[in-house]
Amino acid sequence: MDVLTVLGPDVLSIRERKPAWFKVPPPGGKKYRELKRLMVEENLHTVCQEAACPNVGECWERGTATFMILGDTCTRRCGFCHVKTGKPTWDDPLEPARVARSIAKMGLRHAVITSVDRDDMPDKGARIWAATIRQVRRQAPACKVEVLTPDFQGLEMPLATVIAERPDVFNHNVEVVPRLYTIARRGSTWERSLRVLRNAKEMGGAAVTTKSGLMVGLGETHDEMVAAFADLREANVQVLTVGQYLRPTENHLPVVRYWHPDEFKALEDAAYALGFDHIAAGPLVRSSYHADQHVPQEQPGTGPLAAVVSAIG
Repeated sequence: MDVLTVLGPDVLSIRERKPAWFKVPPPGGKKYRELKRLMVEENLHTVCQEAACPNVGECWERGTATFMILGDTCTRRCGFCHVKTGKPTWDDPLEPARVARSIAKMGLRHAVITSVDRDDMPDKGARIWAATIRQVRRQAPACKVEVLTPDFQGLEMPLATVIAERPDVFNHNVEVVPRLYTIARRGSTWERSLRVLRNAKEMGGAAVTTKSGLMVGLGETHDEMVAAFADLREANVQVLTVGQYLRPTENHLPVVRYWHPDEFKALEDAAYALGFDHIAAGPLVRSSYHADQHVPQEQPGTGPLAAVVSAIG
């Protein structure tokens, strides 16, 4: 379907000046430089850089990093995502150990593990997922583990392989409201993502907190967002993040409009009314932004430092 048919003709130019609330200081502090050096030394990929995250400076300075396992090439071509797509060539069975070693070196207490989509692999990458969780448990036993997974094409065995390692938080982002899936998440479906989240909760039980995230800025309405929140609650999702979509390049979907901070507050209020345990909603909120604070406070072991071993999906 044509993009303008879905988004409408009044989209914003990529050169459009962003509102004042998007201004953030450029990265470059001491902690940022230390983490950047560690990424190079360990040959690790980060979503912070691959996805051009606006929070990279703030997060790295406070000891939060976003690693991306299973390589830096995604098998899908989502209309909003800055991670490169194509035929992956990644083949590194030692990556789980290197990721865990980096988490241990950084002294992190909350790590989020995720990956690019690997539809080319028979198990969709689940074996490496499980190995990474096990390595983090072994090398950094005090660290809480959050996973941010693709949909594994809806297959239950890869999901079960990940859940069997008992991550503390299971996150799968639905990203956009159902109406926008045809242009924003080609290769995915709203129903499949909800099923993944529902199955993760059923498999993990009370030991696993479920989480998901959406973006605004692609023409969705407040009512569409609240309806999406209701679907997520019906799928037993407990934690929700909502942020503003920012167009990475002219080759990506255009922004229809920038939502005001007051509108994010209204979304937050509506989500809490539906019964979510925790909501983070704001222009610069991303799924892994302050991820340690998204874990329900009754869970022990969370702290001010978080690493996000992250993926798009």
